[in-house]
Amino acid sequence: MEKKKKLLDIVRDKIRLKHYSYSTEKTYTHWIKHYIFFHNKKHPVEMGKVEIESFLTFLATKKRVSPTTQNQAFSAILFLYREVLGVDISTWNIQALRAQERKHIPVVLTKEEVHKVLQNLDGIYKLIVTLMYGCGLRMSEVLNLRVKDIDFGFDKIYIWDSKSLKDRTVPLPITLKEELHMQVKKVHELHEKDLSDGYGSVYLPFLYEKKYPKAAFETSWQYLFPMRKISKDPRTGTKRRHHIIEKTLGRNIKQAVRKANLHKRVTSHIFRHSYATHLLQAGIDLRSIQELLGHKSVETTMIYTHVVAEMNKAKLVSPLDF
Repeated sequence: MEKKKKLLDIVRDKIRLKHYSYSTEKTYTHWIKHYIFFHNKKHPVEMGKVEIESFLTFLATKKRVSPTTQNQAFSAILFLYREVLGVDISTWNIQALRAQERKHIPVVLTKEEVHKVLQNLDGIYKLIVTLMYGCGLRMSEVLNLRVKDIDFGFDKIYIWDSKSLKDRTVPLPITLKEELHMQVKKVHELHEKDLSDGYGSVYLPFLYEKKYPKAAFETSWQYLFPMRKISKDPRTGTKRRHHIIEKTLGRNIKQAVRKANLHKRVTSHIFRHSYATHLLQAGIDLRSIQELLGHKSVETTMIYTHVVAEMNKAKLVSPLDF
């Protein structure tokens, strides 16, 4: 007799079926488990609007989580009910006390500061961060690039399944074209070695892996920025070469910022903010920047007009200096 699957295992299956990232899988399962334990392990089918509201309110008032974190928890619960339990809770009008949202103007670097950081990076990490700034990519987007996503013929880069689940293309920086050609060559050589060593497969989106299993061994599907070592896939246990991990890239950026003697709080996302701001300063229209960034709404992109306005305000002088 086949053993009945546990609820969290069903959740994981649904997440993978929808091609969500491993980080999303961990986040959703964490909050769903937290939600169930908060209500003394009561099954979600026995709970509803009141239990969801009390849990989200608890996160805001007792745990004092950020609005982003509270929204993550709510998204996980929505996924649980809609995708796993088949219950549409969008009509329930959830009225939990919301975590207080603060509007932050993003920190950006000047072009000179960007180049200072890049000068203090080496090898593959310098190429990754340069590409992040040169294309306005999120960390997850640049690290998930495959060899096939670089179109040298039309000088563009394909971004698939981004945060907004919106595919897009961005111009390939011509100054990086030769380096990217070399990187593709290195990936091909590394992949040939992996194949000869009995490895060579790469993670594929769930449905694609089922339909085209041989694609996992093709060079075109290999990550553009692979790890140095073979590692075990946490989902399947398969030994394969994954892309460079976020923590490693973040650590290299932090070290470069320290060497550059910058006192701004610089994260990987700052290069995306800087890209958008520098485009706006160069006269590129807001709608085009929205498309390049992959924002769903132009309102999200409009934050950069405030950044430029603050920069222009800084050029004003005190009456004492007239």
